[in-house]
Amino acid sequence: MGGPAAVRVLRDPAAGRYLAGVVVSGFGTSAMWLTAGIWVKSLTGSNSLAALTVCAMWAPVLAGPALGALADRMDRKKLLVRVNLAMAALLATLVLVDSGRAVWLVFVVLVLYGASGVLLDAAESALVAGTVHASLLADFNGLRTTANEGMKLVAPLAGAGLYARFGGPAVALLDAATCALAALIFARLRVREAPRPPAGAWRGDLLAGLRRIRASAVLRPLVAAGAATMLLAGVNGAVTFAYVDDVLGRAPEYAGVLYAVQGAGSVAVGLLAGPLLRRLPEPVFAAAGTALFALAVGARTVPHDGVAMAASALIGFGLPCVLIATMTAVQRETPDAELGRTAATAGSLLTAPNAVALAVGAGLVAVVDVRVLTAVAGVAGLLAAALPVAGAARRRTGHPPESGPAQESGPAGAPGIAGAGADAGADADPSSQP
Repeated sequence: MGGPAAVRVLRDPAAGRYLAGVVVSGFGTSAMWLTAGIWVKSLTGSNSLAALTVCAMWAPVLAGPALGALADRMDRKKLLVRVNLAMAALLATLVLVDSGRAVWLVFVVLVLYGASGVLLDAAESALVAGTVHASLLADFNGLRTTANEGMKLVAPLAGAGLYARFGGPAVALLDAATCALAALIFARLRVREAPRPPAGAWRGDLLAGLRRIRASAVLRPLVAAGAATMLLAGVNGAVTFAYVDDVLGRAPEYAGVLYAVQGAGSVAVGLLAGPLLRRLPEPVFAAAGTALFALAVGARTVPHDGVAMAASALIGFGLPCVLIATMTAVQRETPDAELGRTAATAGSLLTAPNAVALAVGAGLVAVVDVRVLTAVAGVAGLLAAALPVAGAARRRTGHPPESGPAQESGPAGAPGIAGAGADAGADADPSSQP
């Protein structure tokens, strides 16, 4: 369907190295994500502290604009290398954790790990815009989603197995090794970055990403739809165990099966995102994915295993669509000098609602029937699906989009990894762009 474009991305040495770095670092992160909670629970016996491990890694998302501004002020390739090396060193210190008294060190490292993830995502998003031609950004972002989701299917199992055999320090050392290897891979990237303009005031830098999103008729509805969808995804995640118990009448372990099916759906949409985005405008792709996600969440009112499996696969397929569409649009619509902070701000706006909804949903499920929650979430999701399409319709009826990066030396024309833009551009069909 669109294999040749994906092959062109993979055949480029720099793009291949970048994706290899994503796979390696994603494996370690996914393994640590699950194991940290198990480790803290075993050391302290506290369910609350175990749950806080997830919050520790999520909390730095709120600092996205500041971390994105930092990424725009620094050499992004050096940032990728140095931050990964720093995290390798920090993770190695977790070998010192051998009792509940030392568990504070786990939380310090997890918070710094979360902050480094936001910083790296901002730098990576900016480098991606120079790694491949604009016409192949959707393919690249789809492959990146596939790589991340694929790691989520295998890494937690590997981490849990390693923890069961050797304990938490072994998983920390595994993660440290993946960070060091990712740093080595990123160090081999051939990058020609555009010269940095003089740094402005920090306050202006912190707000630049938000201003860019608010001023863009392309980005604003996509980010709004993504935030609403991720809010509902948080509610859906919070009710998973209640759904398994109250609706399906299954043991809690059955949730793992549903998560695996959902992950397979996300892997599939990552492979298909590029071809689909060459045929559909980004708002339509985002709206279709959100609508599919909403219908699948609503289907969780039905107490049937076959429906449960199908719904999980469709949730996994539909949910990433708005995220891939939004990030592709951010990379194409934003000038290189502001790309890091805009990507990080968009990331904060997209992920913060998910974290809030996980907490709120956990409280709601104790007092509201899970079928009511999933039905309401499904209806709300269909309303959210209308946001990007409505924004596109307004632009067509007299509100033209703001000038994009093509007029202001944005990502498509920015110097990037040597040879990637030229090679991809030679085969790209500009008319196929949304």
